[in-house]
Amino acid sequence: MHIIQEEIGLPKIVENKMGDFHSTFTISPLPQGYGTTLGNGLRRVMLSSLPGAAVTGIKVKGVTHEYAVLKGIKDSVLDMMLNLKQLALTMEGNEPVMITLKSKKTGPVTAKDIETPTGVTVHNPDLHITTIEKGGSIEMQLRIEKGVGYRAALIGKKTDEGADAEMIDVDAVFSPLKKIHFGTEATRVGQKTDLDKLQLEIKTNGSLSPQDAMRFAAGVLESYFNIFNRDEEQVEPEFMSDFEKIAAKAKEEEESSKPKQESYTPIEILGLSPRTLNALINGEIGSIEQLTKCSESKLANLRGFGRKALNEVKDALDKRGLKMEEEE
Repeated sequence: MHIIQEEIGLPKIVENKMGDFHSTFTISPLPQGYGTTLGNGLRRVMLSSLPGAAVTGIKVKGVTHEYAVLKGIKDSVLDMMLNLKQLALTMEGNEPVMITLKSKKTGPVTAKDIETPTGVTVHNPDLHITTIEKGGSIEMQLRIEKGVGYRAALIGKKTDEGADAEMIDVDAVFSPLKKIHFGTEATRVGQKTDLDKLQLEIKTNGSLSPQDAMRFAAGVLESYFNIFNRDEEQVEPEFMSDFEKIAAKAKEEEESSKPKQESYTPIEILGLSPRTLNALINGEIGSIEQLTKCSESKLANLRGFGRKALNEVKDALDKRGLKMEEEE
């Protein structure tokens, strides 16, 4: 971090939830220009590199191309493919997995009708896929894979040995990102008025949270920036700081600004006579700590507090190795 962060403190990240899997993050304060530097870097990585799972192929018995129409099914295979491209999925492992969509019930078919094995989760079960008309039924297998970005279907290119000829490849959009936008505003800390506030809006399809999308992008950027200084050699170290150093300084300042909590030992434990004790309590002196801060003249001004009471107090304090405040 730049040395200026020691003056303005660590940037704080505040999340404002705008809906399910839709959040705005405010990062402030930042040195001048760093709002755009960080915002643009995070945005570009999220647009290009967020991983996800998607349908990459479908298989329907007796169908060899996407323009086919199934009896009793309202939508063509192509229309169903377009709907299935919007499926929000997570899966464990990196190997392709086959899942099944099967229904004989007349009416809408949604993603909740998909049968998934352990390790595969559908995050938008209400997604409409097609409609079954009277007497119709549907049964298809879906191939899902993990990937990054966009991958075009290899239509007509069954070059892999052992490839299923009935499998229709689908253009796959793996990215879970639905929206990413950043903006910067001016902010201030004390007399510094030229600082940046970064606002980052992130919306995903639910397979990855906005927080995890931001963390992933930050991790990718950090790994790439590290190649420029793999030996971790400090250049102009007096102009650099780090998170731990700034956090320690902020904690120290916070502790020093807190009012010190004064201990409170009830005055009753001194074993004073009722008359002397009542005079002290009526004078709003209820603890030994308060009593040791009093001078003889201050106690003498208390109602009902005479020389005898003063000597009693001095003796009680002396037994504990304490004494009252000296007269000025």
